Formats: sequence, C-alpha cells, structure tokens
Amino acid sequence: MKNRHDAIHYCMQYNSVFEDQPFRDKNWTLIRHNENQKVFAWIFEKDSHIWINVKGEPALNHHLRQSYDSIVPAYHLNKEHWNSIILDGTIPEKEIHEMIKTSYHLTKEK
Repeated sequence: MKNRHDAIHYCMQYNSVFEDQPFRDKNWTLIRHNENQKVFAWIFEKDSHIWINVKGEPALNHHLRQSYDSIVPAYHLNKEHWNSIILDGTIPEKEIHEMIKTSYHLTKEK
C-alpha cells in the first residue's frame, strides 16, 4: 500500500462501508460504516506521505509505536486509542491490513 488510491481501495473492500469527504479540505478521505456512520480509517496526505489513522487497543497501539518508526500517535485524534500509519514503505503490508481490520471491528456496531 503506497498511495491514497490503494488505501481507499483496500478499506472499501469491507462490508457496508462508504467513502466520505466531509471537510472543505479535500485532503481528508474518511471511510465510514453505513450503519453507525463511525469512521474506521482517516486517510490524508502529510509531509509528502499518505497517512491512515486507525483505531486500536491502547496496549497494542503502544507496542506498534515501539516496533515501527512510521506508526505514531494519531494526528488530530485521541492518542491512546488511535494510531497514524505513515505509508512510507517501512511497515509490512500485512501489518497495515491487520491494523485496518482491527479498526473496522472496533468501530462497528455490535
């Protein structure tokens, strides 16, 4: 996953989701659940890279930040529950997919 298109395309493969651009600043693409409108992926460009904010469990979030320089406390969101993934090619795609999957499930209505 290297660019905005790849990130959006991957997130849109989940069931009952939609792409949203609710801000005047078209830099932000949000992927939301149809049922509850909650966002599970915030996709944007910053510092010449695409970033994806995803929700995770606090202990795992901390571990991921320690393991990868390109996973940082979320830009503009709760730093305990959300991480930013910087798509700079240093994080294995399987790990990125797992973080997006976790965010999808944590934000889905039960």
